Amino acid sequence: MARYVVTFDTPDAGVLESEAPELLAGYGFSTDTYFPRLGIGVVDGERDQLASLRARCGELRRPMTFTQELTYHAISGGEASVRPGAPPFSDTADLTWGLQAVGIDAARAAGQSGAGVRVAVLDTGLDRHHPDFSARAVVTQSFVPGEGPYDAHGHGTHCAGTACGPWAPSSGPGYGVAPEAELYAGKVLGDEGSGSDTTILAGIDWALQNECHIISMSLGADVREVHPPYVAAGRRALEQGALVIAAAGNNAQRSAGDPGFVGAPANSPYVLAVAAVGPDLRTADFSARSSPHDGGEVNVAAPGVEVHSAWPEPERYRSISGTSMAAPHVAGLAALICGATGVRGQDLWDRLLDHVAALPQEDPLDVGAGLAKAPETPSW
Repeated sequence: MARYVVTFDTPDAGVLESEAPELLAGYGFSTDTYFPRLGIGVVDGERDQLASLRARCGELRRPMTFTQELTYHAISGGEASVRPGAPPFSDTADLTWGLQAVGIDAARAAGQSGAGVRVAVLDTGLDRHHPDFSARAVVTQSFVPGEGPYDAHGHGTHCAGTACGPWAPSSGPGYGVAPEAELYAGKVLGDEGSGSDTTILAGIDWALQNECHIISMSLGADVREVHPPYVAAGRRALEQGALVIAAAGNNAQRSAGDPGFVGAPANSPYVLAVAAVGPDLRTADFSARSSPHDGGEVNVAAPGVEVHSAWPEPERYRSISGTSMAAPHVAGLAALICGATGVRGQDLWDRLLDHVAALPQEDPLDVGAGLAKAPETPSW
């Protein structure tokens, strides 16, 4: 017996809410971890048993696939390569280099801070006692059995800080892209930094239940193949007006000739994959390159090297690197654009790509459309 993810990839609400769970139950599978907003269930069973269910779904013309459950990890700890010469950006007393690079001054000048937009950061949780979050109305939830929503790892607090932290924190430079967005911190990775399809899909389902506009995931599994659950989950999210953004992955070692590849869930065609650049706006050594299949491409790049953000007390702040640090920059930018224009889902994806800055020294296979940026002031 093994654990499998069963995906019914259809927009038909009747199938998702009623027929699919009935089919699962009819073949002896538990529906305790079936997510009707996504049409995905996680079950224990035998491959032959699932093959019989798939055959029946084929007879009924119901799209169904099953794959073994994967394990995912927080994507961080990438080694930053250093190139000669002074980079164009560096942290100042006012702003991190990342906020400068994405053009946050244009948002500040326009008074756009993400107010009214709900951003779900699905990661290792959040330190609610951090002085930059303790006075804010933050919604937290844990999907990791036996663990509460507190972030004992640090990765989740850092990512939440980049997406939704303050422009004027208790100390140090401003580091959050969308400081007035409504933060939903879902713990889908445990205190050791790992999780499963079960915890991650539960977090996505929760974010959709709470009508979050943006879902940011700085996590991944180093598998080249597209994992069907995130094809369906990304598609259902877009249909419901939510944009899923994920880190492309840290499996490259470019200095050794290995460009890596985009892993799951970022390699879903319906999930926006984010690569990392450094303060010199060159592709980070660890940042994964586009894969040659649909969905495997990097869509956009963002700051991901030596990024300063929140960290659980008592340390309070830390600078780390990874495509994990790039993804929440884009999530924050999406919140700014959503708050200013009201666009959601696929329209928000398209609007994000309308405001990138070209990176002419970089290969589009590495950075996608270019560097994610806030719109210039007249564009708001």
